[in-house]
Parts: sequence; structure tokens; C-alpha cells
Amino acid sequence: MLAAAGSLWQSPRPVAVGDVRGVLQYVPLFRGRTFVVLFDEGLLPEPAVAETLLDLKALQDVGVRLVIGVLGGDVDDLAAWLTELEVKFARAAAPPRDAEACLAECGRIIERGQAAVVDCAGVSPLGARMAALGSGLGAAKLIALLNGPGVLRDGKPLHAISCSAAESVDGPLRGGELLSAAVGVCQSGIPRVHILDGRQQGVLADELFSNEGAGTMVHTDSYREIRPLREEDIPELLAMVGRSVRRSHLVPRGYEDIEEKTGDFSVMCLDDNVVGCVALHEYGGDLGEIACLYVKQSHEKLGYGRTLVQTAEEKARARGLKTVFALTNRAAGFFGDKLGFTEGDLSIVPAARRAKLADSGRDSVVVVKDLRAPGADVSS
Repeated sequence: MLAAAGSLWQSPRPVAVGDVRGVLQYVPLFRGRTFVVLFDEGLLPEPAVAETLLDLKALQDVGVRLVIGVLGGDVDDLAAWLTELEVKFARAAAPPRDAEACLAECGRIIERGQAAVVDCAGVSPLGARMAALGSGLGAAKLIALLNGPGVLRDGKPLHAISCSAAESVDGPLRGGELLSAAVGVCQSGIPRVHILDGRQQGVLADELFSNEGAGTMVHTDSYREIRPLREEDIPELLAMVGRSVRRSHLVPRGYEDIEEKTGDFSVMCLDDNVVGCVALHEYGGDLGEIACLYVKQSHEKLGYGRTLVQTAEEKARARGLKTVFALTNRAAGFFGDKLGFTEGDLSIVPAARRAKLADSGRDSVVVVKDLRAPGADVSS
């Protein structure tokens, strides 16, 4: 197997410039974290394993602490592959069945900067023993590389799903027992559990270095969150809105413009990566404007824009506002069809805001929503 994999090690998949940028955003999130990575029985002969090991080496190089478990197959073979790749590792003598000894030994190995390689023959990848090992090490992820397709809904991988949502998945499901087991592992204290088809070339990198992933990730409910804008988010927000500013001839926003109104903004994050934003600007009286609604191009058509607007509405209600409006030249249908806004008159917009709109030269439509009676037209 070692000889057969040699050509793959010498010629890994080329990485596009855009992919490099996507990968780099995860480096600070992963550095110093512990990942437990498990190879299913019968998987080691698969050619795709060679690329997975390359990806594990890259993870180690950026500071990820690794525990590598072999559920079936020759551990000596895996050790030979790791040696060839110059991965820093040591084999743990104690198996997961000897829970206390295995935990202590793996802890010592990863603390000194090596990957701990564990013979997990006969152990379930998503069972209690691996959950106890991972949670005992404070692992951020348990990654099960299976010798099979994993969890599928309508023939496609079921991507990120929270523990609570996993209990009521709609549609025909293959691998439901894996999903249930992953929920148990997640609830044991490991925030992210990934179920991947280990036969698929590049699956580990595709799963870890993209927000939507390539397999199934079961997670605690904090994976997707909407939170207030932080100052360190501003450069990311500016980069995100820049494309729309250029294409739609919007008034450019500077760092100071956003910094001055930080409290108006909310951002949507996936694993703390900003993928969308919205602002609620308050005016005198009971009026507010929903503005600066953007979703990254890679995350469009996933319902995130609707969720962001609804978040701004909830924020407006909490602040006692009775009416919100938005100015749009392309999304009037979106606001009306999906969110209950109706087309209104420009007179509802405060004078200073109308003047700013006139200076921009935009031909915008005003859409309005009465928060006391959702869907009612209050423009007349």
C-alpha cells in the first residue's frame, strides 16, 4: 500500500487561490485544538487515505493536536505512511478499552507536540469509548472517516445539523443510526462530530475548510449564530459588502462609517466566520430602517437573508419600534413575498435619509412593515 500511495503524495490536488483564502480563515480557529480522527475498518487500502494523511500533516503543521485511531487494519501500515510523510507521531500502547491509561497516554503524547496513534480495533467510531476519550482530551472535533457513504438524505449528505434538529429530520434518511450515535457523542462534550465517507478523495479538507462541508456535521446549537458586530469584524464586513457596492452603485462605506454605528449591526456566523450582516438604524419616534443586508456569495440561497431580516425585526420590536422600512432597487420581491413587507411611499423616509438617497442617485423602492400587524400597509 505504501508504494501504491507514493504517486499521490508527490502529486496532491492543485489548490486554487480562492481555496487558499478559504483555508486561511480557519487556521486561527483550529490552532491549538485537539481533533480525534478515526479510520474505519477496511478503509486503509483506499487510495483516498493518502490524501487524507497529507491533510492531517497540514493540520499538524498549523498547530492542530491530533489523535489518530485505527478501527481496523494494520496499524503498522498507517505508521509507515505517517513516517514517510514526516508526521510527528507516537503510538499509544494502551487501547481505548483501557480508558484511563489510554487517555493519560494520549494526553502526554499530544502535549509534547506529536500525534497519538491508537489501535482502536473492534471499537465503534461513534460509541461510548471514543466519546469518552475525545471528551477527556477536550477535543473540539471527532471525525469519523467511514468505509461507506455516511448519513444521506434523498441520496445526498446531510450537512450541518444541530443535536436538537437531528431528532426530527424530515425526509428519507440513510444512516440514521450514525446520526443518533453522533448526537450522543456530541452531547458527551465534543462540540463537533463529523461523519465522512473516507473513500472520497479530499473529503477531510473539503469538510473542514468550507462552511457547508462535504459530509455530515452534528454540532451543538452554537454552530450558526447571529450576534452583535464586533470591531474586529469590520474588515470582513467591508470585504463582504464591497461586491454589492460595486455592482449596484451603492454609496461606499468606510471603516469609520461602520465603526460609528457598530451597535446597529448584527452578523451571522458559521463557526464564528462572518457570512452575512444586517443593520437596524433607528430614527426619531417609532421608526427604524433595515439596511446593509448582505450575505456572502458562497452562502446565498440558503435562507440566511430572511433570517437576518427577521432578526432585525425582533431587535426593532424589543426597542419599541412600531414600523420598519427598507430601501431596495433589486429585492422588493424578496421583502414582499417572503417577509410581509408592502411597497410604501418615500414620504415615510426621514428627510435626512431622503436627501442621502437623492445624493446617491439610486432609484430605490421603499418597502414598509408594521410590526404591530405584520404584513399591513402603513404607507397610506
